[in-house]
Amino acid sequence: MPLGPWRKKNKSTKEHLVENEEVSGGHAGVGSLSKSTVNGAGLPPPPANQRPKLVFHTQLAHGSPTGRIEGFSNVKELYAKIAEAFNITPPEILFCTLNTHKIDMDKLLGGQIGLEDFIFAHIKGIRKEVEVYKSEDALGLTITDNGAGYAFIKRIKEGSVVDGVKVINVGDHVECINGRNIVGTRHYEVACMLKELPKDKSFTLKLVEPMKSFEMLEPRSKGAKPASDNKIGTGRGTLRLRSKGPATVEEEPTEFEEKAIKKVDDLLESYMGIRDTELAATMVEVGRDKKNPDEFAMALDETLGDFAFPDEFVFDVWGAIGDAKQGRF
Repeated sequence: MPLGPWRKKNKSTKEHLVENEEVSGGHAGVGSLSKSTVNGAGLPPPPANQRPKLVFHTQLAHGSPTGRIEGFSNVKELYAKIAEAFNITPPEILFCTLNTHKIDMDKLLGGQIGLEDFIFAHIKGIRKEVEVYKSEDALGLTITDNGAGYAFIKRIKEGSVVDGVKVINVGDHVECINGRNIVGTRHYEVACMLKELPKDKSFTLKLVEPMKSFEMLEPRSKGAKPASDNKIGTGRGTLRLRSKGPATVEEEPTEFEEKAIKKVDDLLESYMGIRDTELAATMVEVGRDKKNPDEFAMALDETLGDFAFPDEFVFDVWGAIGDAKQGRF
């Protein structure tokens, strides 16, 4: 495994939502609700006529008519379809939540969408510039990203440095740090940049908050609670979106998978200051049939070459997957 946690190794219409729909043909494992293996080869998106023929309902979170979208294989294509439905541009979309218009990080769209899930798109609202005095080593922020180049705040730790800056909120997109534009920077890199800011000095953040409807103007939220027991998706099957390779239709996560994914996501936050259920799900899938930590570490390198995970983190993830298999948590 490479050294250091932060170094990168390599530089429309249907009447109803689909219920357990099967797609004919043998394209990329989409033919039935069955499990697929991780494809680390970085395959290009399949042709439009080979993509899952699923229809989803969507709205803009601050209020809009209902739109219908289909024919996407990854998050960027999903945003493009939503933008087309509402006559906006894809860069206006900050993130999406499932089955709620509220900025609820427990309902954040990650790598899976239930076949009956309703998608709410949160678009750019007010821009703000904030000066923060870093009085402690840790700011108390958990960072995630939308899969299309925007890092944003997923959680604020109670009593932390940032918790004392009331204009910073969960859901805010981090656009600039000390004048440096970080659009297109992955969440783990943004978390590292914030961690490395010198203590006892001030720094400046440029943030973009999601547009809110009147009814969404409510007391500030601290974001997703790590101990929550929310399931991924609400439909009887899920559409799994992948950053590399085609989307696949799969069964709902098993109890083992849900517990393992949650534990790995917790470890990502603990070690790297990020939460990413898609990344956690990929790691669980990679480790499902591996016999030892070394085999698991090699598989992670092959599948997630952009990351350089520290050895201790890999061992802890391996242990978490093993504990989930044995039903120990």
